[in-house]
Amino acid sequence: MVHVAQQSNYPEQLRLADLRVTRPRVAVLESVSEHPHSDTETIFESVREELPEVSRQTVYDVLAALTAVGLVRRIQPSGSVARYESRVGDNHHHVVCRSCGVIDDVDCAVGEAPCLTPSDADGLLQGFTIDEAEVIYWGVCAQCAAGGSTARSS
Repeated sequence: MVHVAQQSNYPEQLRLADLRVTRPRVAVLESVSEHPHSDTETIFESVREELPEVSRQTVYDVLAALTAVGLVRRIQPSGSVARYESRVGDNHHHVVCRSCGVIDDVDCAVGEAPCLTPSDADGLLQGFTIDEAEVIYWGVCAQCAAGGSTARSS
């Protein structure tokens, strides 16, 4: 089942995913939607602004549950901590700046998922049904190229 998180009606999204509606789950969905490609610590700090009593473990547990049902997507570019986003179900890709670590979305390379056709010259894919491709483009963002930032964020 493909889930595409919307910018509102988080309780309904949770119900449709067969998850109980709780304040931490709604707050995490809001935070991930408002701060795409955020790491767990950023999401935790954002949720704590609304729910000061929430624990770090609760945020980790909620992120795991939301990822498991497809309401959020977890990405982890090489050399980076895990990041989360609410844009799911469309098999988009990412571009990462090698200098500052900024991440942005890139629409599917060609057509619909999986967007790419893998080479199977040695027959390793025999029996696989490919339904998704994950591509990360690496480079230097315009700001860093212009001499803006040189420190890589995590």
